[in-house]
Amino acid sequence: MQRTRGFSQAISEGDGISVLADVDTAEAARRAESEGADGVALRRPLDGVRQATELALLWLGSGSLAEARTLGADACLLVFEEVAGEEGRLEQLHAEVLELGLECVVEVRDEDELQLALERVDPELLLLSARRAQAGGGLEHVLGLLLDVPAGKLAIAEVGDATPAEVAELERAGVDAVIVRAAAVSALVQGAA
Repeated sequence: MQRTRGFSQAISEGDGISVLADVDTAEAARRAESEGADGVALRRPLDGVRQATELALLWLGSGSLAEARTLGADACLLVFEEVAGEEGRLEQLHAEVLELGLECVVEVRDEDELQLALERVDPELLLLSARRAQAGGGLEHVLGLLLDVPAGKLAIAEVGDATPAEVAELERAGVDAVIVRAAAVSALVQGAA
């Protein structure tokens, strides 16, 4: 299948919040597309995923950047916490992602990481993660981070098992996309409509 749009375009066009399905099989990607997802997120290599869907693909895996490109990814995630400690590593990897023709999404987990990421590489796409949130406080944590995201940046939320009400709240707050379990796509897309 031929991709016709980039990752940032896929999550910024249209009305409402974009739903990104976290898939673990090519069939799940195909199903997510048929249920109205705007993109898919992969945590490990999947044979046939590019043939299964035309949706924009975000690589969340820890493999090499070249692996992301080989899989047909449109964007690649850099986890700030994992790459920021070594002098210049974040900047180097950010440049490598862009040189491969991929869009770069930087995951931040708190306000300090967000500010440092903006200062060091000024990413256009940010993944606001609830991994540091207190139990049950993921939505509030992400909404708090969103307050410090500059205008013009695209914000993607990862809050765990988001409910339709939480997705609606993220949308009202201005989040551009949310990563959800593939099995939840249908209910969340219908709830966001």
